[in-house]
Amino acid sequence: MGKRFEELKIRELAQELINDLWIIFYNKDFRNWSFQDQIMRACISIANNIAEGNERWSNKDFIKFLYYSKWSTWEVRSMLYSAHIFWYITTKQFEELKDKCLSLWTKISNFIKVLKD
Repeated sequence: MGKRFEELKIRELAQELINDLWIIFYNKDFRNWSFQDQIMRACISIANNIAEGNERWSNKDFIKFLYYSKWSTWEVRSMLYSAHIFWYITTKQFEELKDKCLSLWTKISNFIKVLKD
């Protein structure tokens, strides 16, 4: 492993996604607190699982937590579709955030491949 979790690019990208969602769902006009809570918990889970897995004792353990992170990106992406349908986000925001999720998912997948080799 070698690097601290703070130095991992995938963790940095996950934090950027958290920040983007925070701006949208924690503004004073947003009132669906259960939706807000669910999407933010799923997004924060991405970064937390990267951090927790990195602190484990083996690549096998780290990979397991990276899979949890990947699955959380799917949850966030799914919720973005609902956010768009409910008009919580614009089409532009939806496309940008969906692309960030897909990019993060791909980078986590590639990192898993590296760790497996």
